[in-house]
Amino acid sequence: MSAWNPDNLTGLHPTARPTERRQDIEFAEKDAQLRRDVHELGNLVGELLREQCGEELFQAVEAARRAAIDRREGDPTAGARIDAVLKQFSTESIRDFVRAFSTFFQVVNTAEQVHRIRRRRDYLKAASVRQPGSIRETIFRLRDSGLDPAATGRLLASLRIVPVFSAHPTAPTRRTILRKHQAIARRLVEMQNPELTPTEVAAFVDAIRSEITTIWQTEEYPAEARTVFDELEHALFFLTDVIYRVVPAFYEAIEQALAETYGAGLPAPPSIVRFASWIGGDMEDNPDITARTIREVLARQRSLVLDLYHRECRDLANKLSQGTSRVAADGAVHERIRQYAAHFGRAMGAIPLRHRDMPYRVLLRLMMARLQATHDDGSYPYESPEEFLEDIGLIAASLRANRGTNAGLFAVRRLQRRVETFGFHLMALDLKQSAIAIREVVGRCLDDSQWLERTPEERAERIREAIRRNESPRENLDNDAKRVLAAFQAVSFCRRKYGRRAIGPFIVSMSHGTDDLLSVLLLGRWGDLHGPGGSVPLDVAPLFETTEDLANAHATMRQLLQDPIYWEHLARRERRQIIMLGYSDSNKDGGLAAARWLLKQTQSALVQVLDDAGVEFTFFHGRGGAISRGGGKTHAAVLASPPGAVRGRLRAIDQGEMVSAKYGFRGVALRTLEQAMGSVALATALSGQGSDEDGAAWRGMMDDLARSSREHYKALVYDTPGFFDYFKLATPVDAIERMQSRPGQEPAPGDDIGNLKGVPWVAAWTQTRMIMPGWFGFGTGLDAIMNQHGEAAVRDMAQNWYFFQALLGDVELVLAKADLGIAEHYSELAGELHTRFFARLRSEFDLCVARVLALRGQAVLLESNPALRRAIRLRNPYVDPMSLLQVELLRRWRGGNRQDPQLYEALLATINGITRGLQDSG
Repeated sequence: MSAWNPDNLTGLHPTARPTERRQDIEFAEKDAQLRRDVHELGNLVGELLREQCGEELFQAVEAARRAAIDRREGDPTAGARIDAVLKQFSTESIRDFVRAFSTFFQVVNTAEQVHRIRRRRDYLKAASVRQPGSIRETIFRLRDSGLDPAATGRLLASLRIVPVFSAHPTAPTRRTILRKHQAIARRLVEMQNPELTPTEVAAFVDAIRSEITTIWQTEEYPAEARTVFDELEHALFFLTDVIYRVVPAFYEAIEQALAETYGAGLPAPPSIVRFASWIGGDMEDNPDITARTIREVLARQRSLVLDLYHRECRDLANKLSQGTSRVAADGAVHERIRQYAAHFGRAMGAIPLRHRDMPYRVLLRLMMARLQATHDDGSYPYESPEEFLEDIGLIAASLRANRGTNAGLFAVRRLQRRVETFGFHLMALDLKQSAIAIREVVGRCLDDSQWLERTPEERAERIREAIRRNESPRENLDNDAKRVLAAFQAVSFCRRKYGRRAIGPFIVSMSHGTDDLLSVLLLGRWGDLHGPGGSVPLDVAPLFETTEDLANAHATMRQLLQDPIYWEHLARRERRQIIMLGYSDSNKDGGLAAARWLLKQTQSALVQVLDDAGVEFTFFHGRGGAISRGGGKTHAAVLASPPGAVRGRLRAIDQGEMVSAKYGFRGVALRTLEQAMGSVALATALSGQGSDEDGAAWRGMMDDLARSSREHYKALVYDTPGFFDYFKLATPVDAIERMQSRPGQEPAPGDDIGNLKGVPWVAAWTQTRMIMPGWFGFGTGLDAIMNQHGEAAVRDMAQNWYFFQALLGDVELVLAKADLGIAEHYSELAGELHTRFFARLRSEFDLCVARVLALRGQAVLLESNPALRRAIRLRNPYVDPMSLLQVELLRRWRGGNRQDPQLYEALLATINGITRGLQDSG
């Protein structure tokens, strides 16, 4: 069935052919510059090691790297050579060894991002070729599907895309290092100029060398425990330094593609993309978040965005020097100047007399004064971003009417786009709390000691009664209840101060019934978050994340929509409902295939319930960075959605560890936004056309695959005694949980996999290179349906059903990244449990590889994606020494009862280094 036979390929990875060696790896012509960049950067890192640490460390790193390459090419002595290198390091010197490989990955990752930008520019220069997933390709496909200009305009006007940033799960990279990455990227781009002299090229190389050396001499992660504001600053770096810059370019690309496809005359699309965050609002995962945190987070965001607008107005004032003696300006501009001069006399007086006949410059200086008043809570501030937009609009309209289209209108329109996108809050703040925590507070506020023992129906009826009677909470509340009510008061304050868009939905995790959502409405009323008639101006979003909750989600929502109190609330929210879907827990419950299929079925069932009720909805996807947690290519996941599930709207988590990969550089951020827009537009426009939902046979096969894979997965993970003990010993989960714990908290060791969260579960397996949650059970499931339905039928499904194509592609990628040769070293840490479990895992891995290759018609994994296959194979020798070192460090750390802080710090260095190398934290 396939060329893969693990018995004949000992030492080789399933992405490698039996006779293929590292020196045989070929680069396509389009990737030649990437190879040159990586080679040059690798040389610079080598020079750095010699200069900063001496010849001994450089030779040790080189010896480990060469031995890792030889090991992968079947040299039986290579493993012992790597061990010999690793054993020569003391605990104190280990970090420099790990940092050497980590530094290499920092610069290589930067080079790869630059190459993505370079490839996008190549497509833009080749007018006859459209890059897959680009805005140009999307608009052309919309036209080819039969949409006329008006229909395309309506579709674009309906799009709402909201990336939601969450905190980094381990340790976010310092902003100063991120800026150095950007500086290296700029130099790499500048070096492509064919007009450069050798002296100029050498100067650029020296500049890159300086940045790399400074990175080496900068501590990567602060020694102090992370705070909410550390996490916030990490996200704000990407918002202010990258995304703020590219948002106008995103809309300009849409306008250009529309003109190219349909001709001139189409109106510019309205605001499509907005941003949101959980940082400072996720009260479930961070109990330290208080009302003060909420206010301070939004105050910080407001301060930053107002400062950006202030600077941009200053730049525009310098640019728009038109004088009334040369060209007229609209009367509305002059009237606004007179109005503002009365309020900001000092600012008006500071404008030189020689500039007074430049109306745009004068108005912009006065707008700067009003922005400053807004920032300082002074006299006559902008009450809303709409007022600021009105002023910008006056200037834009005047330029259009007075021959200014080519005299500054472009820059004014760019500011308009930014204000439409970011408002006065930069990104909305979502709130999140668990249903059980909310129940506890409501019970105390109602003075009902039996509240948690009551049925959901009893709780819901009591809450309805409290709302109808406008009851107040009991007096003398405890501190926990006061904290929750204060959080709602902070939300009310922030909505008034920063605008209604500043607050996102209130997400209720582990939602089981109507009472959980009604509880939020009651707490909102008690926390002074209410409008006319006691309505609560807040979207309340249930989060369904476990297998059971996802399976029951449609019934839960049907019951909720039938509740009179909630229906009245929804009517005041324009009958719009956000529903969040979790990916991590369902995958941990039953494996990847069963989780993906359940999520697809859940969405289909919810679409039916919500349509029947006449409710507009947005599915909020809680995807993690790893494929095992719903990660992977967002555009592929969107296109694989059930018919009717997208409808122009996408709200999805961008995990902290993935933000850098998606938004680290302007060209990459633009590519991220255009792929999101393209997938949402196409999924909406083409929903139901040639629908795969008519394939009853495919659905039946997917049912069988999900059932068989889930049974095999659960039989090992949940039903086999000792497996959780094996997991705790054969992975660095103990170190990861300590990393992810909050200040002053130690992770609970736990003896039940059911109590373990999805993030450490996946992250631990990823570090071992086994990445077991991404494939275990899938091979057995494929084997079952290939035997039951025939290989031809399953191959037909793989070729013609986009959902199954995407699933198969994700599993293939996980298999390609996995390395059971490395994972076996971790497994041996489990002692006698290694013998019980590793062979079972290996057998399923081999079966999965064989079946995936058979369906793909390939001899090796990723044969159809040579660039990705090459990248993995070239990276592995640099990751392997860190993995093997981590095994040794785990052995030492645990042997010392996990007390040695130096060993723990070295472990953290390997965890972060491996994450960089794999570009996957789990």
